Formats: sequence, C-alpha cells, structure tokens
Amino acid sequence: MSTARNHRSSKGLLRQRSLPLAEPTAAPKFVTATVPKRLWFCVYLPSLPLEACGTGDEARVVVEEQKGIHRVLLASPAAEAAGVMPGQSANAALALLPTLRVEERNRLTEQQVLEQLATWLEQFTSVVCFAGGNILLLEIAGSLRLYGGLLCLRQKLAAGLEEQGFSALLAIAPTPLAATWLARGRRRACIREPVNLGSALRSLPLSCFDWPDTVCKSLAGMGIRSVGDCLRLPRDGFARRFGPQRLIELDRALGRLPDPRTSWRAPERFCADHEMTEEQSDRELLLVICRELLLSLERFLLTRQLGTQRVLFSFFHLRSPATQLTLGCAEPERSADHWFDLLRIRFEQLTLPEPVIAVRLRGGHSQALCAESGRLRFDGKTREQKLRYSMAQLAERLAARVGNQSVSGVTTIAEHRPQLAWRWHSLLGGGVDTATLLLRQGLQRPLWMLPEPALLAAEHGCPLHRGRLTLLEGPERLETGWWDEDGIARDYFTAVNPHGMRLWVFRNRSRELTWYLHGFFG
Repeated sequence: MSTARNHRSSKGLLRQRSLPLAEPTAAPKFVTATVPKRLWFCVYLPSLPLEACGTGDEARVVVEEQKGIHRVLLASPAAEAAGVMPGQSANAALALLPTLRVEERNRLTEQQVLEQLATWLEQFTSVVCFAGGNILLLEIAGSLRLYGGLLCLRQKLAAGLEEQGFSALLAIAPTPLAATWLARGRRRACIREPVNLGSALRSLPLSCFDWPDTVCKSLAGMGIRSVGDCLRLPRDGFARRFGPQRLIELDRALGRLPDPRTSWRAPERFCADHEMTEEQSDRELLLVICRELLLSLERFLLTRQLGTQRVLFSFFHLRSPATQLTLGCAEPERSADHWFDLLRIRFEQLTLPEPVIAVRLRGGHSQALCAESGRLRFDGKTREQKLRYSMAQLAERLAARVGNQSVSGVTTIAEHRPQLAWRWHSLLGGGVDTATLLLRQGLQRPLWMLPEPALLAAEHGCPLHRGRLTLLEGPERLETGWWDEDGIARDYFTAVNPHGMRLWVFRNRSRELTWYLHGFFG
C-alpha cells in the first residue's frame, strides 16, 4: 500500500508541476471571437393617424368606420377638452362641438408619412426597419460613437421627432421585440445588457403584444395579466394552446432566439405629392406648396450627398390632363432656393387650364455634386445689392426666361475633320464643353471657326493676312473622310501676323501653294 500511495502522490506532484508549463500555450485574449452587441431603438407613434392629417391647435378628430358607423379613433387635445373622446360616433362628437374638424383615416397617407420619417432617420443609422403601421426600429449600436454616446443620440432623435410634430414613445433594448414591447407599454426604458431583459419585460401588460384579441382574451380568462405570467406557464402546454409562434416571440424578445429583420431602403429617386382639400387657383399659394416640395427634395438629396439636374412638377386638375413643368440645371444641384428661383421665372409663363387639386414633384437622375465654378457679379436694382451668378446659373436663368431651345452650348464629337468635330447641345444636359475636351486631348483648336475656309493670298509661298504670316507650330496632318464625299488631306499650322493675331491656317497636300484660313485663336 505504501508503494501505491507513493505512486499516487508522485503523480499528483507531476500534475501540479505541469500546470505552470501549460500557461504560455493558452490562447491570447485578442484571438477570442466576440459576437457584436446590437442595440435597438424603437420609435412608437400612437397618434400617427391624427398627426398624418396635419398639425395645429384646432379641434379635430380622425374617424374610422366600425360596423357601418364612423367612430372617433383619435382626438386632438382641443377636442378632448370639449368632451370628445375616442369611441364616440362622429355625429355625437359634432353635437358636442359643431366646429370640430373631422378627418377620415387614410392609411396610405400614414404609410407615406412613416416612409418620410424613415428617410429622415437614415441619417442616424443604416438599419431602419418597419415593425407595424406605426412603429420604426433603428439599430444604433454602430452609431453611438459617432453621436457622442447613447444619451446624446437619444436626445437628438427625440428633439428631431418633436420638431416635426410627432408625439413618439421611445424605448431602447438589445432585441427588437423587447424594444417594441417596452414602447407599447409606455416604458421609457433604456436596457443595454441582455441579462436585464427578463426583469424589465415581466411587468409589461398583455396590451404590449401584437397578438389577436382572441388570444389575449383567453390569456386574461386564465388570469394571465403580464409578460411574466406568460413566462411562468409550461412551455409545451403554452405552445399547444396558443401556437408555437407565441412562444417563439417570447424567446426572441428575451434574446434566446435570433430575430432577423429586413432593413428598409429609401427610393433612389425623389417623388412627393401634395393633395389639397379643395380646388386652388391662387398662384402664390401654389408657389408656397412647390417650395415645401422642393425643401423635401433638398433634404432627400442632402442625406445622400447628391444633386440632380432636372425636376418635374405636375399640376393635376379635376377635368383636364395634368399640366407639366420641367426645370433644368447645367450642373447637379440640390438647393431648394436655387430651384425655386428658376420656378418663379417659369411660373410666370405657365398657363393652368383649371384650378389645381394636387401637385407632384419628381426628381431626375441623381448625381454626385461637382465643384463650384467661378462667379459673375451683376449690379442689382440698388447700388448696395450685388448679385453673384456663375456661368451655369446665368445659362439656367436665360433658359427659364426664353426657353431651353434658345440657349445652347458647344461640345465636341469623335471626328478629326474640324467642320464636323462639334455640335450644339443643351446647356442643361450636362455635356462636356469644347475647351475641356480639347485640353484633355492635348490639341490646340480655335474657338472661332469660319463657316467655310477662306482662301489666302500668298507671296513667294508664304500666306498673307493683313501682312505676312509667321508659322509657329505645325504641321498637323489630317487625312480622313475617304469613305464619304467630304474627305480631306491637309496640313494645319498655327500662325501669327504682324498685328499679333493668332490664326489657324492649312494647305491642301494636293496643292501645296494654296493656303486657307480656317479659324482665329483668342
């Protein structure tokens, strides 16, 4: 026995001595993979049907048809102060307050407002999800450092929502369902660690679920009043009685199961409508509406750091086809003030056959913004007022005043023959100007080209134009066009006369003593 005891003790000694040797072989801490934490910000808009109809202090309600009767769905504070309550019939509400403004619920308008809000929220995160008709979810874990922490980001979001007229309930949690349930339960909670989800969700009422009324009533009949009561029920029996989907939702809310979400993306092109309650012929009011639409376009482009060269206004009428008005810019632009200046000029010449019932604004193809060119200064109506316009802006205003067809630019095409190497193009189409293209090719071409080459006199083989010409550069041989009836075989030179004029001259290779003038340099 002593021998066995010594043998065991010696093995234990060996094990103890071997422990320090294993420490250097342990995996370094920086190799350990960690699952990135997610943090979901829920924006719950319980008053969206009312807020989608506009803002203001007047007494108004939103009604919805229920079993053939229009009943009040939501009432403004002014209407509630007069005794109007949700659930009343529209006639009863009007009896209490004859001046009450009654709006029927418009789910399409609510969806449009929610999409506009989602577009605005994209400046804070790249993951914005719809979680129902009045709920938006934002994944903000990657945005905390950019906005100075969770508190600063929450304050920016809350202030922006309030500024836009939304009364939102906000909640933050590591899972999207937990954040949604906390917001519906009107808990202004901020939970960062998944281990704290259970204690935060247990006290929430059943009304925070988006479950059918029959399921909630069955649970209430069993004495189940909260999320914690649901969690205490046997899992198998709960799944058999109410369906496995309810149990999956509970597990997803607690972080036990993954909860994948589809991120929403705003459309690449802008389109917005403004519908009127009645026909409108007041041009100043129509301009105000157009300006609001242009401001929306500016915000749309600003979040994407883009611009557009063309916008289209459509003015809809009750009995006539829509009146179209197109505006163009020489360069990509996003400023609402810039577009509105052009709109004012064109609007003076616009003829509306009937009053307008709706206005639509569509943005053209979006492009990256270009650097700003130099500016021209003009004196305004008063000596103190100085107006500054770039060449592109001057062309835009001229086109808006006299028409796109009356203002054109020049661009080059892929052709060696000078008389065929250019063409007119619209300044609002974003073409490349001649000087820029020629500079890239390393060629020197005069901007003043003659319609037809002019025959020059010669003296002892040297061309004459207000004196004897001195050849500076050349020859540049152009021999092309053999496939049609306008082929050329010429040697071009840059020349100067005694008065300092720089000319572009050539001679035909078939008749070397015959000189022609083809253009003037600046």
